Amino acid sequence: MKKKKIIATVVMIVALIMILVITLNKEEEQPASGFEAHKVVAHAMGGINGYTYTNAWEAFVANYERGTRVFEVDFLLSKDDQLVARHEWTSNMSKLLGQLEVLPANKQGVVLDYEEFMDSPILNIYSPLDIEKVLDLLQNYPDAYIVTDTKEIQPELIEKQFTLLSEAAMRRDPTLLNRIVPQIYNQTMLDEINKMYSFPEVLYTLYQSKDTDEQVIEFVKKTGVDITMPVSRATKSFVKKLKKAGARVYVHPVNEDEEIRELSRMGVDGFYTDFVPEQDLINITGLR
Repeated sequence: MKKKKIIATVVMIVALIMILVITLNKEEEQPASGFEAHKVVAHAMGGINGYTYTNAWEAFVANYERGTRVFEVDFLLSKDDQLVARHEWTSNMSKLLGQLEVLPANKQGVVLDYEEFMDSPILNIYSPLDIEKVLDLLQNYPDAYIVTDTKEIQPELIEKQFTLLSEAAMRRDPTLLNRIVPQIYNQTMLDEINKMYSFPEVLYTLYQSKDTDEQVIEFVKKTGVDITMPVSRATKSFVKKLKKAGARVYVHPVNEDEEIRELSRMGVDGFYTDFVPEQDLINITGLR
């Protein structure tokens, strides 16, 4: 009788352990929500009609309608210190955006003031954006997210950019800031942006970083930031270690199906892309 009781107790314990394991696995399998639910980041608002780097209102709308919900925006300061959506102030960018005839020769490759920028249509038909118009988009599309690419690494310029961004959002609706994901370019920048606002999601982008893989991994463990990097740096070993440290891993830029499949098999979570919408990515990788 005593032996039967022992066996029954062991069976019960094993059953309870199995139930606990199954329950924990189910919790782990819960689908991601919010920003983390999306695998595509539309590069510079995404491509439109074959064009890239526009950061245009129409590019956002076109890619949103194709199922994308996360949009990277390039932000720069205008000559009169307004925050506008532009990738760089170069003659080549003016040419790429079809503005050689819109702007006089002496305005090619120089920092424009706010009115000059906003009055210069992109490729003759698309609308340039400033921070206020970007916030309009976030308010009008409440399931969309913005990833910033502000490029500056000097503390005073970082402070100026993120002060303009956070104050503009605070004037409208402070919760908008929870759908803005800053990219940082070095470890110290995290503390600098946190002075303005404690953003729930932050991406450490490695394209300017001189950190070793080991330094990046330690930073992830310490802060919980996620990582985005050029395809050339995304090795299987590095991606695996980053994910083990708790980071979501993104790569940029990626537009080819086979490259996306290969990186997805490597464990990459998300992709900055010009032309691949969210639904197409699901079909390419077979992942949801």
